[in-house]
Amino acid sequence: MKTWKKVVIVLGVVVVLGGIVVFTLNQANRDVVTVQTGNVAEQDITSQVTASGEIRPKTYSNVLGEGMGKIVEVAVKEGDVVRAGNVLLKLESIQAGAEVQAQQASLSSADAAVRSAEASYRSAQAEQAQRAADFERAKFDWERAQSLYKEELISKQEYDSRKSGFDASFAAVDVTNARVAQTRAEMDRSRSQLDQMRAVLTRSRDVLRKTTYTAPIDGIVTYVAVRKGENVVPGIQNSPGSYLMTISDMSVVTAEVKVDETDIVNVKMGQEVDVTVDAIPGKTFKGQVSEVGTQAVLRTSGLATTQTTTGSQEAKDFKVVITLLEPPENIRPGLSTTAKIKTAERKQALAIPMQALAVRTRQELEDAAKEAEGKRQNVPGVTLASSKAPAGTDPKKEEIQGVFVVKNGVAIFKPVDTGITGITEIEVTSGLEKGEEIVTGSYRALRSLRHGARIKVDNQTLAPNQASL
Repeated sequence: MKTWKKVVIVLGVVVVLGGIVVFTLNQANRDVVTVQTGNVAEQDITSQVTASGEIRPKTYSNVLGEGMGKIVEVAVKEGDVVRAGNVLLKLESIQAGAEVQAQQASLSSADAAVRSAEASYRSAQAEQAQRAADFERAKFDWERAQSLYKEELISKQEYDSRKSGFDASFAAVDVTNARVAQTRAEMDRSRSQLDQMRAVLTRSRDVLRKTTYTAPIDGIVTYVAVRKGENVVPGIQNSPGSYLMTISDMSVVTAEVKVDETDIVNVKMGQEVDVTVDAIPGKTFKGQVSEVGTQAVLRTSGLATTQTTTGSQEAKDFKVVITLLEPPENIRPGLSTTAKIKTAERKQALAIPMQALAVRTRQELEDAAKEAEGKRQNVPGVTLASSKAPAGTDPKKEEIQGVFVVKNGVAIFKPVDTGITGITEIEVTSGLEKGEEIVTGSYRALRSLRHGARIKVDNQTLAPNQASL
């Protein structure tokens, strides 16, 4: 046989054997899934709720317009330190001052009228007493005259004179009684007019007072919204008055943030908070939760749910106030801030990466176990220690959370119970032991990985474009 024929035969045999080997390897690795793994370890876990908001002083006051008029003086500027009672600004007060003076004059006149009425009343009372005494004397004379006339000791003329005096005294008493009642009514009317004048004067003084605005609290003028020469309008129903300025007490600074409704149940009073301010990069400030809102607020409109008349399925937030323990001196109200609230903490807890946690239905796990048994693989069954499915639901569709444990090159699904969630890890309270090797990636592999599947471990660093797979 020629040499070239021998070479061709040898090459053909090599090709055939190579094809058989490749086919055998492909068949052997056809159902093998490449995964990344890690070991269950103990570590410290801190559960956090992240929320954003803005810096606000704990105590502040928005000064609004109470009276109407033109601003003639703005006595402060932004950044000024003021004390309660210090003058902030003044309005034109000519008309209000003249009204007060007019009412003061009217009050003086009314007060004089009251004194005159009181004097007339006392005079009428004195006259009433005198007329009563005259009536008593005339009554005695009349009674004595009647006895003397019967005994014919006095003349008819004397008798008639005393009777006439008695009748005149009786009429005089009626007149003085009526005059006393009249003067008392005049006195009461004068006193009522005096009270009315005092009320009008109080109102006029209040109008005059509202032309001078003073600081309601101690603090810093953080914002001035008006200028000299502008007009101020008072508030009316459902409409606040002109916004003038804001006084802020920066001795206690807070961060007011909005927490999502799904996280608010974990936020409690006194929890530690790490606060960062966008305007002060690279620094973290410590704080504590000092107020937790109880009323949900619509995320889009900012209105409380009780202020809406119709139901809404949009996202809701809750207001949480955080008191900064050592705020910086250059902090200002309104600065954007981010708060990380520490809601729970575990020391040396058994933990796994969050991406390692998988969810499978009971039906999927049972089908995978039967498939492994049909292939005569030495794969243990899945122990489902979870509670029974709620009444009225299909037990086969019950979702079970767990992880895939690596045993002899096979991924075994093990149900687990979890605790708090950290930034990248989650606490495992039961179902795993320290040091067990579990499947941690990739996401694509975990999404379709089945119980009992053969796996190939490749823990090399993934390329950037494959890290999310």
